[in-house]
Amino acid sequence: MCREEVKDMEQKRVRKSPARVASIENDYVRSLQQKQERRQARKKRLYRRLTVFAVFAVLILGILTHTFLGQKKVLASKLQEKEALLAELDAVEAEQDRLVKQLVKLDDDEYIAKLARQRYFVSEKNEIIFSIPKEDELNEKKSSEKE
Repeated sequence: MCREEVKDMEQKRVRKSPARVASIENDYVRSLQQKQERRQARKKRLYRRLTVFAVFAVLILGILTHTFLGQKKVLASKLQEKEALLAELDAVEAEQDRLVKQLVKLDDDEYIAKLARQRYFVSEKNEIIFSIPKEDELNEKKSSEKE
């Protein structure tokens, strides 16, 4: 074997057993160790800050998501309520149109006379009134007879 191989083997043996190697105690080594400790402490603080920041970010994201979903539910219920109210508005407007037409008819004297003759059996001269039951009344009589 050559000398270089022997040195390599000795260096490998020395590297394998760090307990046998004594560290040098001087100012330079201590300053390097202090720098390394500061770096480790900075890394630790950085990881802690990043962890705290991540926790806050997740909390804020969760709160925003919860708020968004709540508002979405409220909006959906309001839209449904709006549609129901619009349908009711259409029904009320139709009823209003019918009542306005009825008011216009009530201004007509001939219509009032015809209405009075139908409801209150008022007759004109030489007029005979025959009362014909409506279909609803006939159906009620038939159902009461069956029972």
